[in-house]
Amino acid sequence: MTGRFSYGLWRGVKGGLRLALAGLRDLFFVRSCVVCGKPLAEGEKHLCRDCIDDIPLTYFWNYSENAAMDRLAGLCHVYNAASLFFYRHDSAYCDIVRRCKYGGDIALGRWAGEMLGRSLASGGLYSGIQAIVPVPLHPLKRWRRGFNQAEVIARGIAECFPGVPVAGRLLYRRRYTATQTRKGVAERGRNVSGAFALRRRELERLRAAGVRHLLLVDDVLTTGSTISACVRVLEGHFTVSAATLGFVD
Repeated sequence: MTGRFSYGLWRGVKGGLRLALAGLRDLFFVRSCVVCGKPLAEGEKHLCRDCIDDIPLTYFWNYSENAAMDRLAGLCHVYNAASLFFYRHDSAYCDIVRRCKYGGDIALGRWAGEMLGRSLASGGLYSGIQAIVPVPLHPLKRWRRGFNQAEVIARGIAECFPGVPVAGRLLYRRRYTATQTRKGVAERGRNVSGAFALRRRELERLRAAGVRHLLLVDDVLTTGSTISACVRVLEGHFTVSAATLGFVD
């Protein structure tokens, strides 16, 4: 037990150091484009203008029928679903998610979340959302990483929906799950089955405030297993739409 605690403590310290080093890097080194690596010009943030223009956008937010909806259709019921860009493992655009999630670049995650939020707001299909709910991390994993990347993205989205709160405490993970990376569809489903639960006090607070339509947010939509496991907990209490930065096609 002591060894496990010490290992967890060390992972937590490493997560904090990673965030601190990321901050120092931004202070003392030339800022470069996340995608192509070229130095950023004055006024550019995270991506250069050429790479922003070439982002493989999905435009799912303009259509109630799209590939994200199709992927989730056999797993759960969502009102709308969209992703910002196509997430292809051989594409450098994947680094937008990777550098936020594993590199501790919270500013990048927030910036990308705002880009997603502007897209959702522009399409009109998401005008009815009343609260934004990030897919939660297990407390131990969040402690080790230092943050929840889905919540970072959610707060970026919220910048584009004035008055719509981020309800980060509504859902929680009641058991630790292994990473979904490299798992097959069936294995992903088993991995997250029953992993999520509602905080009843937060549920009652949101319902009393008149919240009926939630936007569930995650970083990447791959098989839909994680989002559908969350939706199954939320449905019956709320209408749920979903949004992610990446869509694995």
